[in-house]
Amino acid sequence: MTQYDHKGKNTLLEALQNFSRSVSDKMSQLTSGEPEDQLRGPFETFMSEAAHVFGLKAVCTGETPLPDSLGQPDYAVHLNKLLAGYAELKKPGTGANTKRFKGHNREQWKRFSAIPNILYADGNQWALYRDGELVNKIVCFSGDVSSDGKKAVAPKDAKALEPLLRDFFSWEPFIPTDKKGKIDLKGFAVLLAPLCRMLRDDVTDALKDPASPLVQLAKDWRQLLFPDAPDEQFADAYAQTVTFALLLGRSEGADPMTLERAQEKLAAGHNLLSRALQILTDPSARSEMQASLDLLLRVIATVPPATFGGPEDPWLYFYEDFLAVYDPKLRKDAGAYYTPFEVVHAQVRLIDDLLVNRLSKPWGFADPDVVTLDPAAGTGTYLLGVIEHALERVKAEQGKGAVAGQATAIAKKLYGFEIMVGPYAVTELRVSRALRDRGGELPKDGTHVFLTDTLESPNTKPQQLAFILQPIADQHEKALQVKRKVSVIVCLGNPPYDRHDAVDTKDENNLSRYGGWVRFGDPWAEYSKKHRKGRKFKEIKSAKARLKLRQNESILKDFIDPAIASGHGVHIKNIYNLYVYFWRWALWKVFEHDTASGPGVVSFISASSYLEGDAFAGMREHMRRHCD
Repeated sequence: MTQYDHKGKNTLLEALQNFSRSVSDKMSQLTSGEPEDQLRGPFETFMSEAAHVFGLKAVCTGETPLPDSLGQPDYAVHLNKLLAGYAELKKPGTGANTKRFKGHNREQWKRFSAIPNILYADGNQWALYRDGELVNKIVCFSGDVSSDGKKAVAPKDAKALEPLLRDFFSWEPFIPTDKKGKIDLKGFAVLLAPLCRMLRDDVTDALKDPASPLVQLAKDWRQLLFPDAPDEQFADAYAQTVTFALLLGRSEGADPMTLERAQEKLAAGHNLLSRALQILTDPSARSEMQASLDLLLRVIATVPPATFGGPEDPWLYFYEDFLAVYDPKLRKDAGAYYTPFEVVHAQVRLIDDLLVNRLSKPWGFADPDVVTLDPAAGTGTYLLGVIEHALERVKAEQGKGAVAGQATAIAKKLYGFEIMVGPYAVTELRVSRALRDRGGELPKDGTHVFLTDTLESPNTKPQQLAFILQPIADQHEKALQVKRKVSVIVCLGNPPYDRHDAVDTKDENNLSRYGGWVRFGDPWAEYSKKHRKGRKFKEIKSAKARLKLRQNESILKDFIDPAIASGHGVHIKNIYNLYVYFWRWALWKVFEHDTASGPGVVSFISASSYLEGDAFAGMREHMRRHCD
């Protein structure tokens, strides 16, 4: 390789000498700014000149981070309008060896290590990192750009830096493939997860600033979907919503891969995700996480849309692999471990047999009277199992021509609830494709898969908001309508397992992980409103006391009282587990609610402790009383 261009353009050595002289001039002024800032102008010029030497056109877009924030890299570098990578500048003397960083620089590096192509430079040292790993060696100049002018750079320095810069400029997202040349989706999930985590961290950072547009956005999001969500839950929801909305937009054919194109492609069948993406990436809020968004767009754009289609159902384990890298603790807390599809199919066949032979529903899941709900849908494996089994029966007994019509009918009778936005997005895509691939038409309002908290009170009053936000508010209202008005015959799935700590009463409304409405009934405002009527009502200041009163009217009390009456009160703490709350909710919905229309089926895979444990005596008694 040579640093000289045969057409007479400047050489890389000349560009470096210009850079060094410019930095020395700036730092020798009597009134000087921050040392790092003195590199910015010369660096922009140098990168443009260096790219020109290689026959390229580079544009550096500078960032203005918030004070004391880990922020974003100093520059995004674009070639031909495509993101090539990022550059982070440090004051001369800091070095470019990230292993030696301390304090703020070290914490910042922890975030930036997710970036697949980032250039670190303090003027004298230059290093290229990919996914947190150093590429080749750190290049060190002979002199000091702070004081030595163009003499700081020798010809050997330019020769050493040239391959590093060529490598930086030539970066393309590397999408892992298997031996057959197909995209390795597990490897892609591992690649995508750190970028999503970086976006989450950017949002978390921004929320610390009261003036950030994201503060109001977080408030709106809570009002629309999850009123009790703290900032960290919003940041997670933001990152996963944007990541999976972009991924689904790509799978639906978004090309070129832009935010606007993804919104457009999602609008037809995934209205919630389309509107959420539009709101969450509004230009007023976008600037605070531009680096993360650009990286996601650049990486996802490299994946062919066809990757996410076809008979092999690539989504089956994708989210579990993603979550294992993105946030292992969240995966554990959410119970995001998926049931093998062989087990799902066996469970679906068993339920179908009960529907036909015990409940007189001759077409099983395809029977006109059978409404099915998975209250913890995950990535939709149970819902897909129902669709496949029901339509295979239709095909075998009524003929292939009947499948499309029955797919349309099933679409109206199949429901799913999911609280985590990543699996919700995957479920909506899988269900809609499974029905359309079999010739079915979706209901006018889309699939009946809802982003919602199953354990939220069905008596919640959703807010009416501005037009642009209304599709998201509508999603909340539709989920509440299912809880209040839809008669469910079959409730099935694999609910999460989490034996939680004692209730934190600092915020008595943020109770979803502690059982929500199932354990505590309606919020205090609704409880007190009901009990004020017709008699005196004493205000209670203690959150603990209010929770105790609410708990006395909860549906979980039907599990607790018989256990205490039989002498097992000392063991009751063992009943406070997510899987128990879901059992109680499902029994209420199928057998006890006002909409219950007769016999039904509840079929969950869950922990087996309720079968023999003393704490679950009331649970077993309640099941025997309502079920066979």
